[in-house]
Amino acid sequence: MKRTAVINVVGLTRSLIGAHTPHIQRFVASGSLQSVKPAFPAVTCTAQSTYLTGQTPQAHGAVGNGWYDREYAELRWWKQSNRLVQQPKLWETLREELPDFTCANVFWWYNMYSSAEYTITPRPLYPADGRKVFDVHTQPMGLRDAIKQDLGAFPFPFFWGPMAGIRSSQWIAEAAKWMEQQHQPSLNLVYLPHLDYNLQRYGSTDKRIEQDLREIDTIVGELITYFEAQGVQVVLLSEYGITEVDQPVHLNRVFRANGWLSLKNELGLEYLDYGKCRAFALADHQVAHVYVNDASDLPEVKRVLEATDGVETVIDQEGKAAYGIDHERSGDLVVIAKPRAWFTYYYWEDDALAPDFARCVDIHRKAGYDPAELFFDPQLKLPKLRVLKALLKKKLGFRSLMDVIPLNADLVRGSHGRIPEDSKDWPVYISSATAKSSHSIEAVEVYEKLKSFILDENRS
Repeated sequence: MKRTAVINVVGLTRSLIGAHTPHIQRFVASGSLQSVKPAFPAVTCTAQSTYLTGQTPQAHGAVGNGWYDREYAELRWWKQSNRLVQQPKLWETLREELPDFTCANVFWWYNMYSSAEYTITPRPLYPADGRKVFDVHTQPMGLRDAIKQDLGAFPFPFFWGPMAGIRSSQWIAEAAKWMEQQHQPSLNLVYLPHLDYNLQRYGSTDKRIEQDLREIDTIVGELITYFEAQGVQVVLLSEYGITEVDQPVHLNRVFRANGWLSLKNELGLEYLDYGKCRAFALADHQVAHVYVNDASDLPEVKRVLEATDGVETVIDQEGKAAYGIDHERSGDLVVIAKPRAWFTYYYWEDDALAPDFARCVDIHRKAGYDPAELFFDPQLKLPKLRVLKALLKKKLGFRSLMDVIPLNADLVRGSHGRIPEDSKDWPVYISSATAKSSHSIEAVEVYEKLKSFILDENRS
Protein backbone atom coordinates (compact mmCIF):
# COMPACT_ATOMS: atom_id res chain seq x y z
CA MET A 1 0.00 0.00 0.00
CA LYS A 2 1.18 3.50 -0.84
CA ARG A 3 -0.26 6.56 0.80
CA THR A 4 -2.16 8.56 -1.82
CA ALA A 5 -3.62 12.02 -2.34
CA VAL A 6 -6.44 12.34 -4.88
CA ILE A 7 -6.72 15.98 -5.96
CA ASN A 8 -10.08 16.70 -7.59
CA VAL A 9 -9.47 19.68 -9.93
CA VAL A 10 -13.05 20.46 -10.86
CA GLY A 11 -13.60 21.20 -14.55
CA LEU A 12 -10.12 20.12 -15.71
CA THR A 13 -10.12 18.58 -19.18
CA ARG A 14 -7.53 17.60 -21.76
CA SER A 15 -8.39 20.74 -23.77
CA LEU A 16 -7.47 23.03 -20.83
CA ILE A 17 -4.05 21.49 -20.14
CA GLY A 18 -1.38 23.49 -21.94
CA ALA A 19 0.72 26.63 -21.78
CA HIS A 20 -1.21 28.04 -18.82
CA THR A 21 -0.83 24.86 -16.73
CA PRO A 22 2.93 24.11 -16.72
CA HIS A 23 2.91 22.20 -13.41
CA ILE A 24 0.04 19.95 -14.52
CA GLN A 25 1.74 19.48 -17.89
CA ARG A 26 4.94 18.29 -16.22
CA PHE A 27 2.96 15.89 -14.07
CA VAL A 28 1.26 14.47 -17.17
CA ALA A 29 4.62 14.13 -18.96
CA SER A 30 6.05 12.10 -16.08
CA GLY A 31 3.04 9.84 -15.73
CA SER A 32 -0.17 8.91 -17.49
CA LEU A 33 -3.32 10.80 -18.55
CA GLN A 34 -6.63 9.21 -19.48
CA SER A 35 -9.91 10.85 -20.38
CA VAL A 36 -12.88 9.67 -18.31
CA LYS A 37 -16.27 9.24 -19.93
CA PRO A 38 -18.31 11.19 -17.40
CA ALA A 39 -20.79 9.73 -14.98
CA PHE A 40 -24.38 10.45 -15.93
CA PRO A 41 -25.50 12.97 -15.07
CA ALA A 42 -22.12 14.70 -15.17
CA VAL A 43 -22.60 16.68 -11.95
CA THR A 44 -20.70 16.80 -8.66
CA CYS A 45 -22.64 14.47 -6.38
CA THR A 46 -23.16 11.81 -9.03
CA ALA A 47 -19.56 11.89 -10.29
CA GLN A 48 -17.97 11.74 -6.83
CA SER A 49 -20.29 8.96 -5.65
CA THR A 50 -19.54 6.97 -8.81
CA TYR A 51 -15.78 7.37 -8.37
CA LEU A 52 -15.86 6.36 -4.70
CA THR A 53 -18.18 3.35 -5.09
CA GLY A 54 -17.52 2.06 -8.62
CA GLN A 55 -21.27 1.94 -9.15
CA THR A 56 -23.82 3.92 -11.17
CA PRO A 57 -26.59 6.04 -9.60
CA GLN A 58 -28.90 3.08 -10.07
CA ALA A 59 -26.98 1.46 -7.18
CA HIS A 60 -25.54 4.31 -5.10
CA GLY A 61 -28.59 6.60 -5.33
CA ALA A 62 -26.90 9.93 -6.10
CA VAL A 63 -29.02 10.62 -9.19
CA GLY A 64 -27.94 14.27 -9.24
CA ASN A 65 -27.10 17.07 -6.85
CA GLY A 66 -30.55 16.61 -5.41
CA TRP A 67 -33.94 15.01 -5.87
CA TYR A 68 -37.57 15.28 -4.86
CA ASP A 69 -38.64 13.32 -1.80
CA ARG A 70 -42.09 12.11 -2.78
CA GLU A 71 -43.06 10.99 0.73
CA TYR A 72 -42.30 14.36 2.32
CA ALA A 73 -43.16 16.36 -0.84
CA GLU A 74 -39.91 18.25 -0.28
CA LEU A 75 -36.69 18.86 -2.16
CA ARG A 76 -33.52 17.11 -0.99
CA TRP A 77 -31.07 19.50 -2.57
CA TRP A 78 -27.33 19.60 -1.74
CA LYS A 79 -27.75 17.43 1.34
CA GLN A 80 -24.54 16.39 3.09
CA SER A 81 -24.95 13.08 4.89
CA ASN A 82 -22.67 10.37 3.53
CA ARG A 83 -25.38 7.85 4.43
CA LEU A 84 -27.25 8.99 1.33
CA VAL A 85 -24.65 7.14 -0.78
CA GLN A 86 -26.01 3.59 -0.69
CA GLN A 87 -22.88 1.58 -1.53
CA PRO A 88 -19.56 0.90 0.25
CA LYS A 89 -16.97 3.64 -0.25
CA LEU A 90 -13.41 3.16 -1.46
CA TRP A 91 -11.85 3.69 1.95
CA GLU A 92 -14.27 1.19 3.53
CA THR A 93 -13.30 -1.49 1.02
CA LEU A 94 -9.59 -0.81 1.53
CA ARG A 95 -10.01 -0.89 5.30
CA GLU A 96 -11.31 -4.47 5.00
CA GLU A 97 -7.98 -5.43 3.39
CA LEU A 98 -5.83 -3.06 5.42
CA PRO A 99 -7.21 -2.62 8.97
CA ASP A 100 -4.94 0.38 9.64
CA PHE A 101 -6.11 2.23 6.52
CA THR A 102 -7.28 5.80 7.22
CA CYS A 103 -8.99 8.41 5.07
CA ALA A 104 -9.14 12.22 5.19
CA ASN A 105 -11.87 13.87 3.15
CA VAL A 106 -11.22 17.55 2.50
CA PHE A 107 -14.33 19.10 0.95
CA TRP A 108 -15.55 16.28 -1.26
CA TRP A 109 -19.34 16.19 -0.97
CA TYR A 110 -21.50 13.86 1.13
CA ASN A 111 -18.89 14.44 3.79
CA MET A 112 -20.90 14.44 7.02
CA TYR A 113 -21.35 11.36 9.23
CA SER A 114 -19.13 9.24 7.01
CA SER A 115 -16.85 6.42 8.08
CA ALA A 116 -13.77 8.43 7.05
CA GLU A 117 -11.54 9.19 10.02
CA TYR A 118 -10.93 12.86 9.29
CA THR A 119 -13.31 15.14 7.41
CA ILE A 120 -13.91 18.81 6.79
CA THR A 121 -16.79 20.28 4.81
CA PRO A 122 -18.56 23.66 4.47
CA ARG A 123 -21.49 23.93 6.86
CA PRO A 124 -23.06 27.21 8.05
CA LEU A 125 -24.51 27.55 11.52
CA TYR A 126 -28.14 28.63 11.88
CA PRO A 127 -28.77 30.19 15.32
CA ALA A 128 -32.32 30.54 16.56
CA ASP A 129 -32.29 34.29 15.91
CA GLY A 130 -32.38 33.68 12.15
CA ARG A 131 -28.76 34.40 11.35
CA LYS A 132 -26.61 32.33 8.98
CA VAL A 133 -23.07 32.03 10.33
CA PHE A 134 -20.39 30.76 7.94
CA ASP A 135 -18.47 27.79 9.32
CA VAL A 136 -17.27 24.24 8.63
CA HIS A 137 -18.14 20.81 10.00
CA THR A 138 -15.41 18.33 10.90
CA GLN A 139 -14.84 14.80 12.10
CA PRO A 140 -13.72 14.60 14.86
CA MET A 141 -15.51 17.79 15.85
CA GLY A 142 -12.40 19.03 17.65
CA LEU A 143 -10.65 19.41 14.30
CA ARG A 144 -12.80 22.45 13.55
CA ASP A 145 -11.30 24.68 16.21
CA ALA A 146 -7.79 23.35 15.65
CA ILE A 147 -7.73 23.94 11.90
CA LYS A 148 -9.37 27.37 12.19
CA GLN A 149 -6.77 28.35 14.78
CA ASP A 150 -3.96 27.37 12.42
CA LEU A 151 -5.41 28.48 9.06
CA GLY A 152 -8.02 31.06 10.00
CA ALA A 153 -11.71 30.82 9.15
CA PHE A 154 -12.69 29.23 5.86
CA PRO A 155 -13.43 32.08 3.36
CA PHE A 156 -17.00 30.95 2.76
CA PRO A 157 -18.12 33.87 0.49
CA PHE A 158 -15.37 32.86 -1.95
CA PHE A 159 -16.50 29.21 -2.11
CA TRP A 160 -19.80 29.88 -3.88
CA GLY A 161 -21.69 32.93 -5.08
CA PRO A 162 -20.80 36.08 -7.01
CA MET A 163 -17.54 36.47 -5.09
CA ALA A 164 -16.41 32.87 -5.66
CA GLY A 165 -12.73 32.71 -6.57
CA ILE A 166 -9.27 31.38 -5.83
CA ARG A 167 -9.24 32.09 -2.07
CA SER A 168 -11.44 29.12 -1.25
CA SER A 169 -9.26 26.67 -3.21
CA GLN A 170 -6.14 28.13 -1.55
CA TRP A 171 -7.60 27.50 1.90
CA ILE A 172 -8.70 23.96 1.00
CA ALA A 173 -5.19 23.20 -0.31
CA GLU A 174 -3.70 24.40 2.97
CA ALA A 175 -6.25 22.28 4.84
CA ALA A 176 -5.13 19.22 2.87
CA LYS A 177 -1.51 19.90 3.88
CA TRP A 178 -2.66 20.39 7.46
CA MET A 179 -4.40 17.00 7.40
CA GLU A 180 -1.17 15.41 6.17
CA GLN A 181 0.90 17.13 8.87
CA GLN A 182 -1.46 16.21 11.67
CA HIS A 183 -2.69 12.74 10.72
CA GLN A 184 -0.77 11.23 7.77
CA PRO A 185 -3.88 9.56 6.29
CA SER A 186 -3.55 6.61 3.93
CA LEU A 187 -5.89 8.41 1.51
CA ASN A 188 -6.30 12.19 1.32
CA LEU A 189 -9.25 13.33 -0.82
CA VAL A 190 -8.88 16.99 -1.85
CA TYR A 191 -11.47 19.12 -3.67
CA LEU A 192 -10.35 22.24 -5.60
CA PRO A 193 -13.38 24.05 -7.11
CA HIS A 194 -11.72 27.11 -8.65
CA LEU A 195 -12.15 26.33 -12.36
CA ASP A 196 -15.86 25.70 -11.81
CA TYR A 197 -16.60 29.39 -11.39
CA ASN A 198 -15.45 31.30 -14.45
CA LEU A 199 -15.92 28.34 -16.76
CA GLN A 200 -19.62 28.64 -15.95
CA ARG A 201 -19.61 32.42 -15.96
CA TYR A 202 -17.76 32.93 -19.23
CA GLY A 203 -17.37 29.59 -21.01
CA SER A 204 -14.24 27.62 -21.80
CA THR A 205 -12.95 29.78 -24.68
CA ASP A 206 -13.02 33.16 -22.90
CA LYS A 207 -9.56 34.70 -22.45
CA ARG A 208 -10.29 35.33 -18.77
CA ILE A 209 -10.04 31.59 -18.16
CA GLU A 210 -6.29 31.74 -18.76
CA GLN A 211 -5.76 33.47 -15.41
CA ASP A 212 -7.90 30.87 -13.64
CA LEU A 213 -5.81 28.10 -15.18
CA ARG A 214 -2.58 29.73 -14.01
CA GLU A 215 -3.99 30.20 -10.49
CA ILE A 216 -5.16 26.62 -10.02
CA ASP A 217 -2.04 25.25 -11.69
CA THR A 218 0.09 27.03 -9.08
CA ILE A 219 -1.90 25.49 -6.24
CA VAL A 220 -1.84 22.02 -7.83
CA GLY A 221 1.90 22.28 -8.42
CA GLU A 222 2.50 23.21 -4.78
CA LEU A 223 0.35 20.29 -3.59
CA ILE A 224 2.14 17.79 -5.84
CA THR A 225 5.54 18.97 -4.58
CA TYR A 226 4.39 18.91 -0.97
CA PHE A 227 2.79 15.47 -1.06
CA GLU A 228 5.62 13.83 -2.97
CA ALA A 229 8.09 15.23 -0.43
CA GLN A 230 6.07 13.39 2.25
CA GLY A 231 6.25 10.12 0.29
CA VAL A 232 2.61 10.45 -0.82
CA GLN A 233 1.75 9.55 -4.42
CA VAL A 234 -0.65 11.83 -6.29
CA VAL A 235 -3.64 11.37 -8.58
CA LEU A 236 -5.20 14.34 -10.36
CA LEU A 237 -8.86 13.80 -11.14
CA SER A 238 -11.81 15.85 -12.37
CA GLU A 239 -15.57 15.29 -12.32
CA TYR A 240 -16.78 16.76 -15.61
CA GLY A 241 -15.91 19.17 -18.38
CA ILE A 242 -17.74 22.46 -18.86
CA THR A 243 -18.82 23.35 -22.40
CA GLU A 244 -20.17 26.50 -24.00
CA VAL A 245 -23.88 27.29 -23.70
CA ASP A 246 -26.09 30.13 -24.91
CA GLN A 247 -29.62 28.73 -24.61
CA PRO A 248 -31.33 28.62 -21.21
CA VAL A 249 -34.42 26.42 -21.27
CA HIS A 250 -37.19 27.13 -18.73
CA LEU A 251 -38.96 23.78 -18.38
CA ASN A 252 -41.12 24.87 -15.47
CA ARG A 253 -42.46 27.79 -17.48
CA VAL A 254 -43.42 25.29 -20.18
CA PHE A 255 -45.22 23.25 -17.55
CA ARG A 256 -46.91 26.37 -16.22
CA ALA A 257 -48.20 27.21 -19.69
CA ASN A 258 -49.73 23.72 -19.79
CA GLY A 259 -51.44 24.16 -16.42
CA TRP A 260 -49.34 21.52 -14.63
CA LEU A 261 -47.75 23.69 -11.90
CA SER A 262 -49.42 24.45 -8.60
CA LEU A 263 -48.45 27.88 -7.26
CA LYS A 264 -49.09 29.43 -3.88
CA ASN A 265 -48.99 33.13 -3.06
CA GLU A 266 -47.02 33.87 0.10
CA LEU A 267 -46.56 37.50 1.15
CA GLY A 268 -47.26 38.60 -2.41
CA LEU A 269 -44.72 36.29 -4.10
CA GLU A 270 -45.06 33.00 -6.01
CA TYR A 271 -43.81 29.70 -4.66
CA LEU A 272 -44.09 26.19 -6.07
CA ASP A 273 -46.41 23.86 -4.19
CA TYR A 274 -44.56 20.66 -5.09
CA GLY A 275 -47.01 18.18 -3.63
CA LYS A 276 -49.86 19.61 -5.71
CA CYS A 277 -48.01 20.03 -9.02
CA ARG A 278 -49.15 17.66 -11.74
CA ALA A 279 -45.60 17.91 -13.09
CA PHE A 280 -42.50 19.98 -12.32
CA ALA A 281 -38.82 19.90 -13.24
CA LEU A 282 -35.88 19.79 -10.84
CA ALA A 283 -33.19 21.40 -12.99
CA ASP A 284 -29.57 20.24 -12.62
CA HIS A 285 -27.39 22.01 -15.18
CA GLN A 286 -28.00 20.19 -18.51
CA VAL A 287 -30.13 17.43 -16.99
CA ALA A 288 -33.53 17.73 -15.33
CA HIS A 289 -35.56 15.26 -13.31
CA VAL A 290 -39.27 15.64 -14.02
CA TYR A 291 -41.67 14.41 -11.35
CA VAL A 292 -45.24 13.61 -12.39
CA ASN A 293 -47.83 13.03 -9.67
CA ASP A 294 -50.35 11.20 -11.86
CA ALA A 295 -48.93 8.49 -14.10
CA SER A 296 -51.72 9.06 -16.61
CA ASP A 297 -50.11 12.45 -17.43
CA LEU A 298 -46.76 10.89 -18.39
CA PRO A 299 -47.40 10.47 -22.15
CA GLU A 300 -48.52 14.08 -22.56
CA VAL A 301 -45.70 15.48 -20.42
CA LYS A 302 -43.19 13.49 -22.45
CA ARG A 303 -44.72 14.70 -25.71
CA VAL A 304 -44.51 18.34 -24.62
CA LEU A 305 -40.92 17.94 -23.45
CA GLU A 306 -39.85 16.33 -26.73
CA ALA A 307 -41.34 19.29 -28.59
CA THR A 308 -39.54 21.87 -26.38
CA ASP A 309 -36.72 23.80 -28.05
CA GLY A 310 -33.38 22.94 -26.45
CA VAL A 311 -34.38 19.43 -25.32
CA GLU A 312 -32.35 16.62 -26.88
CA THR A 313 -33.57 13.46 -25.12
CA VAL A 314 -36.42 12.48 -22.80
CA ILE A 315 -35.72 9.28 -20.87
CA ASP A 316 -38.75 7.34 -19.66
CA GLN A 317 -38.94 4.44 -17.23
CA GLU A 318 -37.83 1.92 -19.82
CA GLY A 319 -34.79 3.97 -20.74
CA LYS A 320 -33.51 4.81 -17.25
CA ALA A 321 -31.76 1.46 -16.76
CA ALA A 322 -29.67 2.02 -19.90
CA TYR A 323 -28.44 5.31 -18.44
CA GLY A 324 -27.75 3.78 -15.02
CA ILE A 325 -30.26 6.01 -13.20
CA ASP A 326 -33.11 3.57 -12.57
CA HIS A 327 -33.45 4.53 -8.91
CA GLU A 328 -36.47 5.57 -6.87
CA ARG A 329 -35.01 9.08 -6.41
CA SER A 330 -34.91 9.71 -10.16
CA GLY A 331 -37.63 11.66 -11.88
CA ASP A 332 -40.40 9.86 -13.70
CA LEU A 333 -38.80 11.38 -16.78
CA VAL A 334 -35.19 12.51 -17.12
CA VAL A 335 -34.46 15.22 -19.66
CA ILE A 336 -31.14 15.94 -21.40
CA ALA A 337 -30.41 19.30 -23.01
CA LYS A 338 -28.97 19.84 -26.46
CA PRO A 339 -25.22 20.65 -26.59
CA ARG A 340 -25.49 24.44 -26.18
CA ALA A 341 -28.57 24.43 -23.94
CA TRP A 342 -29.08 24.13 -20.18
CA PHE A 343 -32.07 24.04 -17.81
CA THR A 344 -33.11 26.78 -15.39
CA TYR A 345 -35.41 26.26 -12.43
CA TYR A 346 -37.40 29.43 -13.24
CA TYR A 347 -41.17 29.14 -13.10
CA TRP A 348 -42.45 32.71 -12.57
CA GLU A 349 -43.50 34.89 -15.52
CA ASP A 350 -43.13 38.25 -13.77
CA ASP A 351 -39.82 38.97 -12.00
CA ALA A 352 -41.71 41.09 -9.47
CA LEU A 353 -43.40 37.87 -8.28
CA ALA A 354 -40.24 35.75 -8.07
CA PRO A 355 -39.71 34.14 -4.64
CA ASP A 356 -37.54 36.11 -2.21
CA PHE A 357 -34.75 33.50 -2.35
CA ALA A 358 -34.43 33.85 -6.15
CA ARG A 359 -32.21 36.93 -5.77
CA CYS A 360 -30.10 35.28 -3.07
CA VAL A 361 -27.48 32.56 -2.90
CA ASP A 362 -29.81 29.85 -1.66
CA ILE A 363 -28.79 26.37 -2.79
CA HIS A 364 -31.40 24.45 -0.82
CA ARG A 365 -34.76 26.07 -1.62
CA LYS A 366 -34.57 26.59 -5.38
CA ALA A 367 -36.11 23.98 -7.66
CA GLY A 368 -32.72 23.24 -9.13
CA TYR A 369 -29.22 24.50 -9.58
CA ASP A 370 -28.90 28.24 -10.26
CA PRO A 371 -25.63 29.30 -11.97
CA ALA A 372 -26.85 32.91 -11.93
CA GLU A 373 -25.69 32.81 -8.28
CA LEU A 374 -22.19 33.30 -9.68
CA PHE A 375 -23.08 36.82 -10.83
CA PHE A 376 -23.86 40.13 -9.23
CA ASP A 377 -27.02 41.66 -10.65
CA PRO A 378 -25.64 44.11 -13.26
CA GLN A 379 -28.52 46.48 -12.48
CA LEU A 380 -27.26 47.03 -8.93
CA LYS A 381 -24.98 49.95 -8.10
CA LEU A 382 -21.92 48.99 -6.01
CA PRO A 383 -23.06 45.37 -5.36
CA LYS A 384 -19.86 44.43 -3.50
CA LEU A 385 -20.45 47.27 -1.05
CA ARG A 386 -23.97 45.91 -0.59
CA VAL A 387 -22.52 42.49 0.24
CA LEU A 388 -19.97 43.93 2.67
CA LYS A 389 -22.72 45.82 4.49
CA ALA A 390 -24.80 42.64 4.71
CA LEU A 391 -21.84 40.64 6.05
CA LEU A 392 -21.13 43.35 8.62
CA LYS A 393 -24.75 43.27 9.78
CA LYS A 394 -24.52 39.49 10.14
CA LYS A 395 -21.35 39.80 12.23
CA LEU A 396 -23.11 42.30 14.48
CA GLY A 397 -25.99 39.88 14.95
CA PHE A 398 -28.55 41.49 12.65
CA ARG A 399 -30.59 39.78 9.97
CA SER A 400 -29.78 40.82 6.44
CA LEU A 401 -31.09 39.80 3.00
CA MET A 402 -28.25 39.47 0.52
CA ASP A 403 -30.43 39.95 -2.58
CA VAL A 404 -27.74 40.61 -5.18
CA ILE A 405 -28.32 37.75 -7.67
CA PRO A 406 -29.73 38.52 -11.15
CA LEU A 407 -32.75 36.79 -12.65
CA ASN A 408 -31.14 36.74 -16.08
CA ALA A 409 -30.13 33.25 -17.22
CA ASP A 410 -28.63 34.66 -20.43
CA LEU A 411 -25.53 35.67 -18.46
CA VAL A 412 -24.43 32.04 -18.11
CA ARG A 413 -21.94 30.83 -20.74
CA GLY A 414 -20.83 27.40 -19.52
CA SER A 415 -22.58 24.27 -18.25
CA HIS A 416 -22.27 20.51 -17.81
CA GLY A 417 -24.39 17.44 -17.07
CA ARG A 418 -24.80 15.84 -20.48
CA ILE A 419 -22.01 13.69 -21.95
CA PRO A 420 -20.01 15.90 -24.36
CA GLU A 421 -19.51 14.46 -27.84
CA ASP A 422 -15.80 15.37 -27.93
CA SER A 423 -13.64 13.45 -25.43
CA LYS A 424 -11.35 16.49 -25.06
CA ASP A 425 -14.20 17.95 -23.00
CA TRP A 426 -14.35 14.93 -20.67
CA PRO A 427 -12.83 14.86 -17.20
CA VAL A 428 -9.35 13.38 -16.74
CA TYR A 429 -7.52 10.83 -14.60
CA ILE A 430 -3.81 11.65 -14.25
CA SER A 431 -1.39 9.63 -12.15
CA SER A 432 2.32 8.93 -11.80
CA ALA A 433 1.71 5.44 -13.14
CA THR A 434 4.54 4.10 -15.24
CA ALA A 435 2.19 2.13 -17.46
CA LYS A 436 1.09 4.58 -20.14
CA SER A 437 -2.38 4.27 -21.62
CA SER A 438 -4.16 6.54 -24.06
CA HIS A 439 -7.57 4.88 -24.08
CA SER A 440 -10.42 6.50 -22.21
CA ILE A 441 -12.08 4.87 -19.23
CA GLU A 442 -15.60 4.80 -17.85
CA ALA A 443 -16.43 6.74 -14.70
CA VAL A 444 -17.19 3.49 -12.81
CA GLU A 445 -13.63 2.29 -13.61
CA VAL A 446 -12.03 5.11 -11.60
CA TYR A 447 -12.81 3.22 -8.39
CA GLU A 448 -10.79 0.15 -9.36
CA LYS A 449 -7.96 2.28 -10.79
CA LEU A 450 -7.67 4.19 -7.52
CA LYS A 451 -7.84 1.01 -5.48
CA SER A 452 -5.17 -0.67 -7.58
CA PHE A 453 -2.96 2.44 -7.49
CA ILE A 454 -3.19 2.70 -3.71
CA LEU A 455 -2.41 -1.01 -3.34
CA ASP A 456 0.49 -0.53 -5.77
CA GLU A 457 -0.78 -3.21 -8.14
CA ASN A 458 1.05 -2.77 -11.43
CA ARG A 459 1.10 1.04 -10.90
CA SER A 460 -2.22 1.51 -12.71
